[in-house]
Amino acid sequence: MTTTPAAQAAPLTAGADPATTPSARTLGPRRRPGRRGLATMGQRTFTGALALLFLFPMVWAAVASVSPKGGTNQTDGIGLGNYRTLVDYQAGIWQYLANSAFVSLLTVVLTLTVSLLGGYAFARFDFPGKNLLFLGTLAILMVPYATLLIPLYVLLNDLGLQNSLVGLALVLTMFQLPFATFMMRISFEAVPKELEEAAMVDGCGTFRALVMVLLPAVRAGLVTVGLFAFLAAWNDFITPLILISDSSKVPLPLAVANLRGQTQGIVDFGATEAGVVVLALPCVLIFLMLQRHYVRGFMSGALKG
Repeated sequence: MTTTPAAQAAPLTAGADPATTPSARTLGPRRRPGRRGLATMGQRTFTGALALLFLFPMVWAAVASVSPKGGTNQTDGIGLGNYRTLVDYQAGIWQYLANSAFVSLLTVVLTLTVSLLGGYAFARFDFPGKNLLFLGTLAILMVPYATLLIPLYVLLNDLGLQNSLVGLALVLTMFQLPFATFMMRISFEAVPKELEEAAMVDGCGTFRALVMVLLPAVRAGLVTVGLFAFLAAWNDFITPLILISDSSKVPLPLAVANLRGQTQGIVDFGATEAGVVVLALPCVLIFLMLQRHYVRGFMSGALKG
């Protein structure tokens, strides 16, 4: 007669504690979530609700851009009629996207180049008036940039850069430099000087040590500065409104604003929502790709020590 595995198990002896048996030790009692678990659950619930709150306008704009509405190019069923209106408007959406991309990328390149050198100089070199000059640079942040546009318009006109995408990029770069220089200074100060000194002992000069050693170390700060510069240049409205008069050179935000009242002052909400989606999509994608470096760049100053 064969015995089953259950029958082969040793029976409990008199007075044995069931909690000390192998099965009881394996399973163990059910644990209730502690204070830390409840706090984590509450934090995740709050951040999830906050994310939905911020995503709601974007989802609403995306749905409205393909939904039927009277007075738009999409009056029957769900479709891309509003996007066709955007594509066919004056010079076409591709021209306006190219204008925005050119201005944004040029602004990013100029901002990164100048702020990299400026932040390195403020972090590593001592010269008379350094702190005063740095405070003066940061003080530009307190000046409403709209008040500077008219003098800049006159200056660009004298330089032959008025109504020019290059001139627009230069103005947007100037507005980004105070914050960018501040970010790059704290990024360089978070890097130990011993790395740079070791590179110089190995024969590197100042510029080569900056490029080969320090540049990879401040990559997170560069990404943060570049992302801020791109978002500011891509979404800027008032600066091209003042500086650009040629309708074929305006960036996409200004083209979408002009599109709203193209037919006897009647607002085409469908085409406007389509323009909002096209404007927001590159910003969302770039931020999602670079968000890890973005957060690390803001934390770089806190790691100095």
